[in-house]
Amino acid sequence: MTEASNDERMQAVQAVLDRITSYQESAPEGTTDTELREALGETDLQLSEDDVEKLVRAVETTDGPVRATDVLG
Repeated sequence: MTEASNDERMQAVQAVLDRITSYQESAPEGTTDTELREALGETDLQLSEDDVEKLVRAVETTDGPVRATDVLG
């Protein structure tokens, strides 16, 4: 993957994370996984199961914004 396409991918993942994070502040416990998968399903992003699980854990355990580049590298 080229650096430009990786940057675009991270920007797209970040947009999904921002959407989910704002929702999760008032959502019932345990909805992060479902919401993240639904949001990713609305995009052309293909993430591994491991990456999705990392993002879910980060959203559920981090106070404040979650950065895709911090979680996925």
